[in-house]
Amino acid sequence: MSIFVRRVIIWGLLVLAATLGIAYAMWPRPVPVDLMAIERGSLTVSIDEEGETRIREVYEVNTPVTGRVLRVEREAGDEVVADFTVIAQLQPIDPEFLDLRTEAEMRASLEASRAGRDLAEAAVSRARAELSFAETDLERIRQLANTETVSQRRLDEARLAHDTKKAELATAEATLNIRIHELERAETQLISPVELIRQRDSCACIPLYAPVNGKVLRILKKSEGVLPAGTVIAEVGDPRDLEIIVDLLSADAVRVEPGLRVLIDEWGGDAPLNGRVKRVEPFGFTKVSALGIEEQRVNVVVQLTDSVDAYGKLAHGFRVEAAIVLWEGDDILTLPLTALFRSGDDWAVFVVEDGVAVRRTVQRGHANGLEVEIVGGLSEGDTVVVHPGNRVDDGMAVVAR
Repeated sequence: MSIFVRRVIIWGLLVLAATLGIAYAMWPRPVPVDLMAIERGSLTVSIDEEGETRIREVYEVNTPVTGRVLRVEREAGDEVVADFTVIAQLQPIDPEFLDLRTEAEMRASLEASRAGRDLAEAAVSRARAELSFAETDLERIRQLANTETVSQRRLDEARLAHDTKKAELATAEATLNIRIHELERAETQLISPVELIRQRDSCACIPLYAPVNGKVLRILKKSEGVLPAGTVIAEVGDPRDLEIIVDLLSADAVRVEPGLRVLIDEWGGDAPLNGRVKRVEPFGFTKVSALGIEEQRVNVVVQLTDSVDAYGKLAHGFRVEAAIVLWEGDDILTLPLTALFRSGDDWAVFVVEDGVAVRRTVQRGHANGLEVEIVGGLSEGDTVVVHPGNRVDDGMAVVAR
């Protein structure tokens, strides 16, 4: 065999091998995908949102009048009994310090009150003397009248003078009492705060009692101090009387009705709790989300239906996860939501038949964030592509990943 023929054979073999390699590389291979067989099961459609527990009735213990509140000895969590447990004690406030001018005016007023008292005492002494003289004169004229030495008119005049002097004495004594009290008032205005601080332990206190049975939720004013009327000192409530507040987007709140079942999870217990929607509040409010977006929110009140023992560790202001159940179904065909894609105006899935992905239009029903109800287009046992992606197309060979 010549060298030329030998070279042709070698180059021919090389070209054939390259052609076969390119053909093998370009030959279509099955696309690896995730597959699942459709089965019947249950589906729950719910609105999931964070909620917060609250005691249905929280009572505030506040100061009825302005006064000095002694240091509160109660602590948050203490058991209280209505109208028996003392939450705090209220004392009268101390007077203010007087400046020099005001103190001088008060002392002058005190001296004037003392002079008025002395004047009233002198008036009483004079009235008593005149009354004594009138009594003696009346007795003398009465004796003369018995012997008809004086006229009846003279006797009546003596009686009138006696009664007049008696009334004047009563007036003078009343005036003396007024002056004495004015003196006491003037002396009281000069009492210094230092003197009252020494007498504070003997002052009567106003006890502030717990309004209901339950526990102290929190103490707002712990230390001793002067508080104005209406200042809240503590909050009291019954932790067993709990409800849950869930704030929903207004678009979700219109789908919620009283009586819907609610599942409460992520509250720290071993099992979810059960509840019912009690009411949807008719007032919305604006809330800024974590992304800085203003949202219209509506509060939904959820009533717990489990026994108190089931949620006994929950208290006021605890965070929970609430799922408000809008629809529930059993023995239905369900698919992961990721298996569906849009085909024009319809929904479709890829059904695997003999290793080939076939596009099939389906009719979907209820859906949540993970699964969807299939009401037409598929049968139990059909195998579908769970995550079709962009690599899968109609008629393409596929293989399980």
